[in-house]
Amino acid sequence: MRLIISTRNLFPTPVASIDTPDAEARNAELRALILERRHTSPTIEASNDGGWHSDRDLLTWGGERAVEVADMARAVASHLTRDTAGREVQPDWTVSAWANVNGPGDANICHYHPGWFWSGTYYVDDGGVAADNSFGGDFEMLDPRGAAPAMFAPTLAYAGEGGRATGPIEWIRPRAGLLVLFPAWLQHQVRTYRGTRERISIAFNLRA
Repeated sequence: MRLIISTRNLFPTPVASIDTPDAEARNAELRALILERRHTSPTIEASNDGGWHSDRDLLTWGGERAVEVADMARAVASHLTRDTAGREVQPDWTVSAWANVNGPGDANICHYHPGWFWSGTYYVDDGGVAADNSFGGDFEMLDPRGAAPAMFAPTLAYAGEGGRATGPIEWIRPRAGLLVLFPAWLQHQVRTYRGTRERISIAFNLRA
């Protein structure tokens, strides 16, 4: 018997990674601003497990370079957003942004960002993670479909593009100048950083 099989990969989760231009100069300025702010502003207790989490007003004190990051995030978000009929839209995005500084032993616990549409991260200093994966500090995303398929049949995977990563955690290794954008409902976390420097990032949320 010859079967005609039609397969659709449903319910995808878009995660965008962009190597941004002019990153070296931008990151030098942002690094100085963020570390100066850390000395004058106490940490906020949020998802951070150790480390320093700034207030969420980065765009008011981060200067033109922070605005650049926000503008790039807006552009990527607009490129990846459609209305419910699939038509292109140009939302007037509101952006909230903050800085994170993780030192040796610091991490970010699993969380998501209710009340927002897109979330993202921009890496100012990867703390050496890009060159040495033993430093940890990876950005991890949890499968929103849950771990049940992997629990019931841990040796099997679904055939087809986008169907093989069912249940496990997916990760992105930070590197300076990388911008990552993902749906705000996607649960995510940061592995413990084991390097000897400072891992510096800017996190942000967008809503229309």
